[in-house]
Amino acid sequence: MTVPTRIRTSAKAVVLHEGAILLTRNLWNGRECHFLPGGGQETGEVLPDALRREVLEETGLTVEVGPLLWVLEGWTEDTAGLASENFHRVEIVFLCSVEGSAELVGGTEQDIDQIGLDWVPLERIASLGTLSRRYRDHLTPLTTGTVPRAAYLER
Repeated sequence: MTVPTRIRTSAKAVVLHEGAILLTRNLWNGRECHFLPGGGQETGEVLPDALRREVLEETGLTVEVGPLLWVLEGWTEDTAGLASENFHRVEIVFLCSVEGSAELVGGTEQDIDQIGLDWVPLERIASLGTLSRRYRDHLTPLTTGTVPRAAYLER
C-alpha cells in the first residue's frame, strides 16, 4: 500500500427534485460514469458553504443543505505510479433541495472530467451501473420516500 500524502475533505450533495436525483456525468479513467455533485472543502470554509459553492460551480443550481446522510472514507492507491500524489479522502454527504429553478444550465467551474448533468429518476438508481455501488445501495431507500439514517461508510 502507498502511504497517502494528505487528507482531502469534500462535501457531496444528494439533490432531489420531483422524484429525481441530480448527478454529474463524467469521463473517468476512459469510461462514462456518474458522481454526486460537490467537491473539496477549502481552508476556513464550513461544509455547508463548501457544498453550496461546489454545486453552484458544477451545476449552476443553488441548493439548500439539509441533513447529513453519510460519511465515506477511503484513500487512493496508485499501484501503477500514475498519480501525482496519493491522498486519504473523507466525503461528507448531505441531503439537499433546489432553491429556485431546477433547470440544468451548467456551472461556471465544472470539473475537468465532467461532461454533463443528469436528473436521474430515483427508480433507476438501483440499476444505474455508471454510479458507484456504494452510493446506489445507500440511495435506494429514497425510492420509497425513506431518508436513509446517517451512516459511516468505510472503504
